[in-house]
Amino acid sequence: MNENYIELRTRSTFGDIINTYFLFLKHNFKAYTNLYLKYNAVSIILTLISSYLLVTGFMGLASRDFRFGMGNNIASDSYLIAGAIILFLIVFITSLINYSFSSAYIAEYVKNDGTIVSKNIRKSILNNIGTIIIFILIGGLLYIVYIVISGLLAFIPLLGMLVQYGLSFTMTAIFGLTFMSIFSGKKGFGEAISEGFDFTFSNFWKVILYGLVIGILNLMITFLIVSIPSFILGIYTYFSVESNVDLKTSTFATLMFTFGFAAFLLSFIYTQALSQLSYGILYHNLYEVKHNVFLQKKIDQIGINE
Repeated sequence: MNENYIELRTRSTFGDIINTYFLFLKHNFKAYTNLYLKYNAVSIILTLISSYLLVTGFMGLASRDFRFGMGNNIASDSYLIAGAIILFLIVFITSLINYSFSSAYIAEYVKNDGTIVSKNIRKSILNNIGTIIIFILIGGLLYIVYIVISGLLAFIPLLGMLVQYGLSFTMTAIFGLTFMSIFSGKKGFGEAISEGFDFTFSNFWKVILYGLVIGILNLMITFLIVSIPSFILGIYTYFSVESNVDLKTSTFATLMFTFGFAAFLLSFIYTQALSQLSYGILYHNLYEVKHNVFLQKKIDQIGINE
């Protein structure tokens, strides 16, 4: 048992759940991040490639001379299109990896009292890959419906915006809790999504407020991660403009903007993984509140010892 193990199967109050999330990160941030980097190596490489293609394409468009027509700018358009396609693949792959990895990590953490075995996480993901793919595909359809509804709500001032945020947090909670049900409860797609909906709507305001608080905290983490590269990029851009450097045609400028854009994308992807960690913590709390399994197990152990 890990000496820094934090029991997640508790009937905690809202504030205690948030505190548990912070304690979990405090004691497991380094170990989690190191393992996260191993599982996301492919998406990191793809992010760098797509960032380079998008930045190169944008630079080409920015330096385009329209007096000579469009024929000599096909390469810039190709870079943008290729970058956008790879970026779409990144979103799909990282959604698959982050939801799966973070859910499997939490499930392994609880199962082994804080001891994480990497091969068990990989095995758990592979065992549930069919269910995961089905859920990702159906989740994509649900997200399309969400976009359509959000578009309609955009025409309603203020109230529409509030409903949009509510729908966004609801969708995120259903996805997060369903993935945890797949890995922790070892359920099939039907049972898992049913439990995800049940936990979300039976604890609606608690789940929505939790998503809001975690979203704000993770947004702060994103700003913290990108602040350093953004500062360096800002200083470089300022002095380049002062020195009359043509940023649109500078190879070094392209590389700088590529790494800056990649840093933003990678920080967004990482906080997505952290969000799923937070829903893993919430899942075990809601599960214990409803089923009272861990507390009953402790009571039975006390009875046996006596």
